[in-house]
Amino acid sequence: MNDNKIINDPVFGFIKVPVGLLLDIVKHPLVQRLTRIKQLGLASVVYPGAQHTRFQHSIGAFHLMSEAVLSLSQKGIFIFQSEMEAVQAAILLHDIGHGPFSHVLENTLIRGISHEDISLIMMNQINHEMNGALNLAINIFKDEYPKHFLHQLISSQLDMDRLDYLRRDSFFTGVTEGNIGSARIIKMLNVKDDQLVVDSKGIYSIENYLTSRRLMYWQVYLHKTAVAYEKVLVNLLTRAKQLALKGEDIFAPPHLHYFLHNDVDASFFNQHPEALRNYEYLDDNDIWSSVKVWAQHKDKLLSLLAKDLLERNIFKVEIREEPVMDEELKELQLQLAAKLGINEEDAHYLANAETIQKDMYNVNDDHISILFKDGTIKDITEASEILNVALLSKKIRKYYLCYQRI
Repeated sequence: MNDNKIINDPVFGFIKVPVGLLLDIVKHPLVQRLTRIKQLGLASVVYPGAQHTRFQHSIGAFHLMSEAVLSLSQKGIFIFQSEMEAVQAAILLHDIGHGPFSHVLENTLIRGISHEDISLIMMNQINHEMNGALNLAINIFKDEYPKHFLHQLISSQLDMDRLDYLRRDSFFTGVTEGNIGSARIIKMLNVKDDQLVVDSKGIYSIENYLTSRRLMYWQVYLHKTAVAYEKVLVNLLTRAKQLALKGEDIFAPPHLHYFLHNDVDASFFNQHPEALRNYEYLDDNDIWSSVKVWAQHKDKLLSLLAKDLLERNIFKVEIREEPVMDEELKELQLQLAAKLGINEEDAHYLANAETIQKDMYNVNDDHISILFKDGTIKDITEASEILNVALLSKKIRKYYLCYQRI
């Protein structure tokens, strides 16, 4: 009897999932829900190939974790079979709490509770169903297990989550600069004093990885068109929620309807078990089904923003060196409201100023350590000849002005 199931992945080829706990996790409805949530949200507006799902990413991260644990074991780092299975389970579940369209929901339909918080709640729920089989996985995930390096494989500058999504997102968007050498990086991983380190001969792969990551952020994740398209969706959901809370009946499938008609923050979420149950059924389809109906709504703003999404009429974007002045923004909002026949108090739905910043590498926060043959350890910024630490850790800020096209 074969004790593995095989998944054919376009990025890594055949991925083996052992029958037992790990396959049970893959088959679990909460993990299968991720097949209905796209990994890159609305980025397909720029990169039509970016249609891959959070489920595919979770399977890819699981595969890299299997490779990493095997590689470390071969270097004589002692990892029990139970720890190996636990860290694989943890990476399979690391994104389980994501809602539709990535972070869009976190600021619109739900306040003060992140997808990481919800991931942990869901993990505990599955653990309860599985009679405590995930105790060790959850301890490693929360970094409450003595072997700290196992947690770093799930969450750090060089975790399997990042190694998969950079490689996968590069593959599906066609942005080849992001194609990192994940296999080589994994082969170069080592452990010293319970910290994940990289053998010195892997330094070039790490330099390439950090440069690729920076490119992927500005070319894909923070691409101005994708940012502007997402802004349309955020404004649309905010408007739908505002109307719903005023008592208007806004069409939505039941699970989305719940979040439109209730003011959900962290304490509400924790006190109402049905909030989690509704969240567990939410996926991208709930949003799109609603948007198609809202395009015909009598509320001018709701229908305008819904049509923008459906017809790819993306907010126009100007990128500024300096923050957008409040007076300029207000003036622009009022002009747009007048032209479109919309109330002045609702003008803020038509134009927004966004500050986007990304710290590419923060030495103080979490660093990549290089292990030399003589046993000494240096941060990548000291060890590298070509990486300029000032450039790498420079905080990049961009100011975006997004507004309705007429």
